[in-house]
Amino acid sequence: MGSYSASAQRLVDGMKAAALADPARGLAFQGAPGANSDLAAREYDPQALPLPCYAFEDAIDAVRDGRVARAIIPIENSLHGRVADIHFLLPDSGLHIVGEHFLPIRYGLMSRDLGPVTRAMSHEQALGQCRNWLRRNNISPVAHSDTAGAAAWVADSDEVGLAALAPPHAAELYGLTLHGTGMEDADHNMTRFVVLAREPLAAAAATGAPLMTTFVFEVKNVPAALYKALGGFATNGVNMTKLESYQVGGSFAATKFYADIVGAPGEETVDRALEELDFQTKSLTLLGTYPMARVRG
Repeated sequence: MGSYSASAQRLVDGMKAAALADPARGLAFQGAPGANSDLAAREYDPQALPLPCYAFEDAIDAVRDGRVARAIIPIENSLHGRVADIHFLLPDSGLHIVGEHFLPIRYGLMSRDLGPVTRAMSHEQALGQCRNWLRRNNISPVAHSDTAGAAAWVADSDEVGLAALAPPHAAELYGLTLHGTGMEDADHNMTRFVVLAREPLAAAAATGAPLMTTFVFEVKNVPAALYKALGGFATNGVNMTKLESYQVGGSFAATKFYADIVGAPGEETVDRALEELDFQTKSLTLLGTYPMARVRG
Protein backbone atom coordinates (compact mmCIF):
# COMPACT_ATOMS: atom_id res chain seq x y z
CA MET A 1 0.00 0.00 0.00
CA GLY A 2 1.41 3.37 -1.08
CA SER A 3 0.74 6.85 0.18
CA TYR A 4 -0.66 10.07 -1.25
CA SER A 5 1.11 13.40 -1.33
CA ALA A 6 -0.04 15.97 1.24
CA SER A 7 -2.40 17.87 -1.08
CA ALA A 8 -4.23 14.68 -2.05
CA GLN A 9 -4.23 13.22 1.46
CA ARG A 10 -6.26 16.13 2.83
CA LEU A 11 -9.04 15.38 0.34
CA VAL A 12 -8.69 11.60 0.76
CA ASP A 13 -9.28 11.82 4.51
CA GLY A 14 -12.62 13.60 4.10
CA MET A 15 -13.87 11.32 1.33
CA LYS A 16 -12.78 8.20 3.22
CA ALA A 17 -14.62 9.25 6.38
CA ALA A 18 -17.85 9.84 4.44
CA ALA A 19 -17.70 6.56 2.49
CA LEU A 20 -16.84 4.36 5.48
CA ALA A 21 -19.65 5.93 7.52
CA ASP A 22 -22.19 4.84 4.87
CA PRO A 23 -20.89 1.58 3.34
CA ALA A 24 -24.02 0.99 1.23
CA ARG A 25 -23.26 4.15 -0.74
CA GLY A 26 -19.48 3.67 -0.70
CA LEU A 27 -17.88 3.16 -4.12
CA ALA A 28 -14.14 2.45 -4.08
CA PHE A 29 -11.86 3.56 -6.90
CA GLN A 30 -8.12 3.53 -7.55
CA GLY A 31 -6.46 6.92 -7.56
CA ALA A 32 -6.48 10.33 -5.94
CA PRO A 33 -9.51 12.62 -5.72
CA GLY A 34 -10.18 14.07 -9.16
CA ALA A 35 -8.92 11.03 -11.09
CA ASN A 36 -10.84 9.66 -14.07
CA SER A 37 -12.00 6.80 -11.86
CA ASP A 38 -13.41 9.38 -9.41
CA LEU A 39 -15.30 11.00 -12.30
CA ALA A 40 -16.55 7.59 -13.46
CA ALA A 41 -17.80 6.76 -9.94
CA ARG A 42 -19.77 10.03 -9.73
CA GLU A 43 -21.24 9.59 -13.22
CA TYR A 44 -22.17 5.94 -12.68
CA ASP A 45 -23.98 6.66 -9.40
CA PRO A 46 -24.46 10.34 -8.49
CA GLN A 47 -25.61 9.24 -5.01
CA ALA A 48 -22.44 7.25 -4.32
CA LEU A 49 -19.72 8.25 -1.88
CA PRO A 50 -16.45 7.64 -3.75
CA LEU A 51 -13.65 6.09 -1.68
CA PRO A 52 -10.11 6.84 -2.98
CA CYS A 53 -7.73 3.86 -2.83
CA TYR A 54 -4.05 3.94 -3.67
CA ALA A 55 -3.97 0.67 -5.66
CA PHE A 56 -6.45 -1.55 -7.49
CA GLU A 57 -5.90 -4.23 -4.86
CA ASP A 58 -6.88 -1.74 -2.13
CA ALA A 59 -10.15 -0.91 -3.92
CA ILE A 60 -10.96 -4.60 -4.34
CA ASP A 61 -10.12 -5.34 -0.70
CA ALA A 62 -12.41 -2.51 0.47
CA VAL A 63 -15.34 -4.35 -1.12
CA ARG A 64 -14.21 -7.84 -0.21
CA ASP A 65 -13.81 -6.80 3.44
CA GLY A 66 -17.24 -5.16 3.51
CA ARG A 67 -16.02 -1.61 4.14
CA VAL A 68 -17.94 -0.39 1.08
CA ALA A 69 -20.51 -2.06 -1.14
CA ARG A 70 -18.88 -1.61 -4.56
CA ALA A 71 -15.76 -0.69 -6.50
CA ILE A 72 -15.40 0.79 -9.99
CA ILE A 73 -12.32 -0.33 -11.92
CA PRO A 74 -11.05 0.64 -15.40
CA ILE A 75 -10.61 -2.38 -17.58
CA GLU A 76 -9.75 -1.10 -21.07
CA ASN A 77 -9.14 2.06 -23.06
CA SER A 78 -9.95 2.68 -26.73
CA LEU A 79 -6.45 4.06 -27.43
CA HIS A 80 -4.18 2.16 -25.08
CA GLY A 81 -5.87 -1.23 -24.74
CA ARG A 82 -6.39 -3.16 -21.52
CA VAL A 83 -5.41 -1.79 -18.15
CA ALA A 84 -2.40 -3.65 -16.77
CA ASP A 85 -3.01 -6.41 -14.19
CA ILE A 86 -6.80 -6.17 -14.24
CA HIS A 87 -7.24 -9.51 -16.05
CA PHE A 88 -5.21 -11.15 -13.28
CA LEU A 89 -6.95 -9.37 -10.40
CA LEU A 90 -10.59 -9.91 -11.38
CA PRO A 91 -10.69 -13.73 -11.45
CA ASP A 92 -8.99 -13.98 -8.05
CA SER A 93 -10.94 -11.17 -6.39
CA GLY A 94 -13.97 -13.25 -5.45
CA LEU A 95 -16.14 -10.31 -6.55
CA HIS A 96 -18.79 -10.10 -9.26
CA ILE A 97 -19.22 -7.61 -12.09
CA VAL A 98 -22.61 -5.93 -11.61
CA GLY A 99 -22.33 -2.99 -14.00
CA GLU A 100 -20.25 -1.12 -16.55
CA HIS A 101 -19.66 2.52 -17.42
CA PHE A 102 -17.99 4.30 -20.35
CA LEU A 103 -16.16 7.57 -19.66
CA PRO A 104 -14.81 9.91 -22.36
CA ILE A 105 -11.22 10.74 -21.37
CA ARG A 106 -9.88 14.27 -21.58
CA TYR A 107 -6.55 15.55 -20.27
CA GLY A 108 -5.21 18.93 -19.30
CA LEU A 109 -1.64 20.09 -18.75
CA MET A 110 -1.23 21.80 -15.36
CA SER A 111 1.66 23.11 -13.29
CA ARG A 112 2.74 25.62 -10.64
CA ASP A 113 4.20 27.87 -13.37
CA LEU A 114 7.78 27.23 -12.28
CA GLY A 115 9.30 27.79 -15.70
CA PRO A 116 8.55 26.24 -19.13
CA VAL A 117 7.16 22.72 -18.95
CA THR A 118 9.76 20.08 -19.83
CA ARG A 119 8.41 17.02 -17.99
CA ALA A 120 4.84 15.78 -17.61
CA MET A 121 3.85 13.35 -14.86
CA SER A 122 0.83 11.05 -15.10
CA HIS A 123 -0.37 7.45 -15.02
CA GLU A 124 1.28 5.27 -17.66
CA GLN A 125 -2.10 4.82 -19.39
CA ALA A 126 -2.52 8.59 -19.68
CA LEU A 127 1.04 9.01 -20.94
CA GLY A 128 0.35 6.39 -23.59
CA GLN A 129 -2.88 8.12 -24.61
CA CYS A 130 -0.98 11.44 -25.02
CA ARG A 131 2.22 9.97 -26.47
CA ASN A 132 2.17 11.85 -29.77
CA TRP A 133 1.31 15.20 -28.16
CA LEU A 134 4.17 14.83 -25.69
CA ARG A 135 6.62 14.00 -28.45
CA ARG A 136 5.53 16.92 -30.63
CA ASN A 137 6.03 19.30 -27.71
CA ASN A 138 9.37 17.84 -26.56
CA ILE A 139 7.99 17.02 -23.13
CA SER A 140 9.40 13.98 -21.34
CA PRO A 141 6.88 11.59 -19.73
CA VAL A 142 7.19 10.74 -16.04
CA ALA A 143 5.20 7.77 -14.74
CA HIS A 144 3.04 8.07 -11.64
CA SER A 145 0.49 5.74 -10.05
CA ASP A 146 -2.44 8.01 -10.91
CA THR A 147 -3.43 11.03 -13.01
CA ALA A 148 -4.90 13.20 -10.25
CA GLY A 149 -2.23 11.90 -7.88
CA ALA A 150 0.32 13.35 -10.30
CA ALA A 151 -1.46 16.72 -10.09
CA ALA A 152 -1.29 16.59 -6.30
CA TRP A 153 2.39 15.66 -6.48
CA VAL A 154 3.11 18.63 -8.74
CA ALA A 155 1.19 20.91 -6.36
CA ASP A 156 3.52 19.82 -3.54
CA SER A 157 6.73 19.97 -5.60
CA ASP A 158 9.15 22.83 -6.21
CA GLU A 159 10.66 21.14 -9.27
CA VAL A 160 11.11 23.61 -12.14
CA GLY A 161 9.48 22.54 -15.41
CA LEU A 162 7.37 19.75 -13.89
CA ALA A 163 3.70 19.52 -14.90
CA ALA A 164 0.92 16.93 -14.67
CA LEU A 165 -1.39 15.43 -17.25
CA ALA A 166 -4.70 14.96 -15.46
CA PRO A 167 -8.44 15.56 -15.85
CA PRO A 168 -8.79 19.34 -16.33
CA HIS A 169 -10.80 19.91 -13.13
CA ALA A 170 -7.86 18.57 -11.09
CA ALA A 171 -6.09 21.89 -11.72
CA GLU A 172 -8.68 23.73 -9.64
CA LEU A 173 -8.79 20.94 -7.08
CA TYR A 174 -5.05 21.21 -6.40
CA GLY A 175 -4.51 24.92 -7.08
CA LEU A 176 -2.55 24.54 -10.33
CA THR A 177 -2.48 26.61 -13.51
CA LEU A 178 -4.27 24.86 -16.39
CA HIS A 179 -2.21 25.49 -19.55
CA GLY A 180 -4.59 23.78 -21.97
CA THR A 181 -6.75 20.73 -22.60
CA GLY A 182 -7.15 18.10 -25.31
CA MET A 183 -3.71 16.51 -25.04
CA GLU A 184 -5.13 13.05 -25.80
CA ASP A 185 -4.13 11.73 -29.24
CA ALA A 186 -7.68 11.04 -30.47
CA ASP A 187 -11.15 12.46 -29.86
CA HIS A 188 -12.61 8.98 -29.40
CA ASN A 189 -10.50 8.35 -26.29
CA MET A 190 -12.80 6.31 -24.03
CA THR A 191 -12.28 4.09 -21.00
CA ARG A 192 -14.58 1.25 -20.01
CA PHE A 193 -15.07 0.63 -16.29
CA VAL A 194 -16.65 -2.34 -14.54
CA VAL A 195 -18.43 -2.17 -11.20
CA LEU A 196 -17.69 -4.93 -8.67
CA ALA A 197 -19.70 -6.18 -5.69
CA ARG A 198 -19.59 -9.11 -3.27
CA GLU A 199 -22.82 -10.62 -4.61
CA PRO A 200 -23.88 -11.09 -8.24
CA LEU A 201 -26.58 -8.85 -9.63
CA ALA A 202 -30.04 -10.18 -8.86
CA ALA A 203 -31.99 -11.24 -11.95
CA ALA A 204 -34.81 -8.85 -11.06
CA ALA A 205 -32.40 -5.89 -11.04
CA ALA A 206 -31.44 -6.58 -14.65
CA THR A 207 -34.98 -6.99 -16.01
CA GLY A 208 -35.66 -5.00 -19.16
CA ALA A 209 -32.05 -4.16 -20.04
CA PRO A 210 -29.85 -5.93 -22.60
CA LEU A 211 -27.32 -7.99 -20.67
CA MET A 212 -23.62 -8.71 -20.94
CA THR A 213 -21.80 -11.67 -19.42
CA THR A 214 -18.07 -11.71 -18.72
CA PHE A 215 -15.96 -14.81 -18.05
CA VAL A 216 -12.44 -16.18 -18.20
CA PHE A 217 -11.41 -19.63 -19.37
CA GLU A 218 -8.30 -21.71 -19.96
CA VAL A 219 -8.09 -23.96 -22.98
CA LYS A 220 -6.75 -27.49 -23.03
CA ASN A 221 -3.28 -27.95 -24.52
CA VAL A 222 -4.49 -29.75 -27.65
CA PRO A 223 -4.65 -28.81 -31.35
CA ALA A 224 -7.52 -26.47 -32.30
CA ALA A 225 -8.45 -26.04 -28.63
CA LEU A 226 -9.61 -22.45 -28.98
CA TYR A 227 -11.56 -23.20 -32.15
CA LYS A 228 -13.39 -26.04 -30.41
CA ALA A 229 -14.01 -23.97 -27.29
CA LEU A 230 -15.63 -21.12 -29.19
CA GLY A 231 -17.61 -23.20 -31.63
CA GLY A 232 -20.70 -23.24 -29.44
CA PHE A 233 -21.06 -19.47 -29.57
CA ALA A 234 -21.11 -19.47 -33.37
CA THR A 235 -23.53 -22.39 -33.71
CA ASN A 236 -25.89 -20.91 -31.12
CA GLY A 237 -25.76 -17.37 -32.51
CA VAL A 238 -24.29 -15.79 -29.37
CA ASN A 239 -22.43 -12.55 -30.06
CA MET A 240 -18.95 -12.46 -28.51
CA THR A 241 -17.91 -8.81 -28.33
CA LYS A 242 -14.47 -9.26 -26.78
CA LEU A 243 -11.87 -12.01 -26.64
CA GLU A 244 -8.41 -11.37 -25.25
CA SER A 245 -5.62 -13.74 -24.26
CA TYR A 246 -3.10 -13.41 -21.43
CA GLN A 247 -0.37 -15.63 -20.02
CA VAL A 248 -0.56 -17.09 -16.52
CA GLY A 249 1.88 -18.68 -14.10
CA GLY A 250 5.02 -17.39 -15.78
CA SER A 251 4.63 -19.92 -18.57
CA PHE A 252 4.06 -19.35 -22.26
CA ALA A 253 2.28 -22.70 -22.38
CA ALA A 254 -0.64 -21.75 -20.12
CA THR A 255 -3.00 -19.25 -21.75
CA LYS A 256 -6.22 -17.85 -20.36
CA PHE A 257 -8.83 -15.87 -22.23
CA TYR A 258 -11.05 -13.01 -21.10
CA ALA A 259 -14.37 -12.77 -22.97
CA ASP A 260 -17.57 -10.71 -23.10
CA ILE A 261 -20.77 -11.98 -24.70
CA VAL A 262 -24.19 -10.46 -25.25
CA GLY A 263 -26.73 -12.38 -23.20
CA ALA A 264 -26.96 -14.14 -19.85
CA PRO A 265 -27.03 -17.61 -18.31
CA GLY A 266 -30.63 -18.80 -18.28
CA GLU A 267 -31.06 -17.96 -21.95
CA GLU A 268 -31.19 -21.22 -23.90
CA THR A 269 -28.61 -20.22 -26.52
CA VAL A 270 -26.18 -18.87 -23.92
CA ASP A 271 -26.55 -21.97 -21.73
CA ARG A 272 -25.79 -24.27 -24.66
CA ALA A 273 -22.75 -22.21 -25.69
CA LEU A 274 -21.36 -22.10 -22.14
CA GLU A 275 -21.96 -25.84 -21.70
CA GLU A 276 -19.90 -26.58 -24.78
CA LEU A 277 -17.21 -24.12 -23.68
CA ASP A 278 -17.01 -25.79 -20.27
CA PHE A 279 -16.62 -29.21 -21.90
CA GLN A 280 -13.76 -28.01 -24.11
CA THR A 281 -11.75 -26.09 -21.49
CA LYS A 282 -9.63 -26.78 -18.40
CA SER A 283 -11.39 -24.08 -16.38
CA LEU A 284 -14.25 -21.61 -16.76
CA THR A 285 -15.06 -18.79 -14.34
CA LEU A 286 -18.08 -16.53 -14.76
CA LEU A 287 -17.23 -13.02 -13.54
CA GLY A 288 -20.67 -11.50 -13.81
CA THR A 289 -23.82 -10.68 -15.75
CA TYR A 290 -24.86 -7.03 -15.85
CA PRO A 291 -26.81 -4.43 -17.88
CA MET A 292 -25.15 -3.31 -21.08
CA ALA A 293 -24.20 0.37 -20.85
CA ARG A 294 -23.45 0.73 -24.55
CA VAL A 295 -24.87 -1.32 -27.42
CA ARG A 296 -22.29 -3.49 -29.17
CA GLY A 297 -22.37 -4.29 -32.85
